[in-house]
Amino acid sequence: MKNKPQFNIIGNKSTTHGDYYTGTLNLSNLSAVLIDGDTAKIDLGLLHAKSAVERGIKFTANKEEVQNGKLYWVVWIAIDRNENGPYYAGVTACPMIINREERRGWKNLAFHVNRMDDALKRRIRLDELSEKEKSVLKQFLMTHNKEMWENSKEELKEQLT
Repeated sequence: MKNKPQFNIIGNKSTTHGDYYTGTLNLSNLSAVLIDGDTAKIDLGLLHAKSAVERGIKFTANKEEVQNGKLYWVVWIAIDRNENGPYYAGVTACPMIINREERRGWKNLAFHVNRMDDALKRRIRLDELSEKEKSVLKQFLMTHNKEMWENSKEELKEQLT
């Protein structure tokens, strides 16, 4: 039986021999931040859907099945370098609702993957965030690394104002 091509999420080295239809996605410069109400924190477990808030949760594609859930935002952040040094190059956000008591959650996996891809392509997609959530994210990015914030494009700063 012939092996089917796979999609691999990798670090710095390729694990495939380049078959047609084989895709690789380098996540070396990608981080994930979780916005939980008034706080934002890095949670690399989000990259593989194994963050602290996702563990033990059964996810559904139907938002209506998750009643009285708490809204979280997953923010994908790609880092790059320009003439001034490192900066926040791609920043995108996508929602996730979790009811811990019922151990049920909702997220649109395709949307999360597309937003991750947008971040890797150095795009800024933060329209869905509320003013409060934008403020929390802005404060996090500024305090996490002031130099990267200052080196970032105006588009990011404008979207978080």
